[in-house]
Amino acid sequence: MTAQRKKHRPTDPCRNLSFSEEDGFRYLHFGSPWIQGAMNIRRPYDLVLQYPRQMMACGLFYPNPTHILQLGLGAASLTKFCLRYTQAQVDVVEISPTVVAAATQWFRLPADHERLTVHVTDAKDYLKDTGGFLAPDWLQVDLYDAQAQGPVYDTVDFYALCRRAMNREGAVASFNLFGCRFEKSFSAIDEAFEGRTLMMPEIDEGNRVVLAFVGPEPQRSIEALYEEAHRLRDRWKLPAIRWVQGLKGMQPQWFNQN
Repeated sequence: MTAQRKKHRPTDPCRNLSFSEEDGFRYLHFGSPWIQGAMNIRRPYDLVLQYPRQMMACGLFYPNPTHILQLGLGAASLTKFCLRYTQAQVDVVEISPTVVAAATQWFRLPADHERLTVHVTDAKDYLKDTGGFLAPDWLQVDLYDAQAQGPVYDTVDFYALCRRAMNREGAVASFNLFGCRFEKSFSAIDEAFEGRTLMMPEIDEGNRVVLAFVGPEPQRSIEALYEEAHRLRDRWKLPAIRWVQGLKGMQPQWFNQN
């Protein structure tokens, strides 16, 4: 089945895209020097940047998703990785048809994949229109404009829409945060998810990933999380053990120690 591009808005806020290449890597820019995505040209399904790797920490708490919803496409790094390394149906919401075209032409997003649907519309409108009927196992949110000053939507109301969409027991979300508004952003997410949040350590690029949970109590056993981290490291070749170490170091009171 061909990936569906459902067009609901005529405006395109990301028409001024540009690309750069260096040392075998291709980078996406939204008309500014800020890097909005990256690809290893020889290994296009690898996750090059650290923050999309951290956004896969959803797998520590929900290892085998069947439905993943992603808000923001960028260079399609997370989308391609999830298509290759999970068996989930992947729905992506991206407001810019130019970004979708660039991801397909320049960043190897499959144009025809039976488990992929791309919705070309505004993320907030999409969440409002679909209500609580989405029920993804994972929600991955990476919404930034050209200047990368903070998330495009950064209010308690928007994050509450995200929580409402996650109408499934045990669902987990990962939010990419960047810029000077981190504390404000985290506070809004924490309020919307009623304190069921975890912060990942800040990475070299300056990003911070926040995990948020709905449904039953998430896994708090350090021993169980380390076991899952070893499995994910072997399956995905990602530094999952380091994720658990970072989570434990930042918020030791959140976890059971046995």
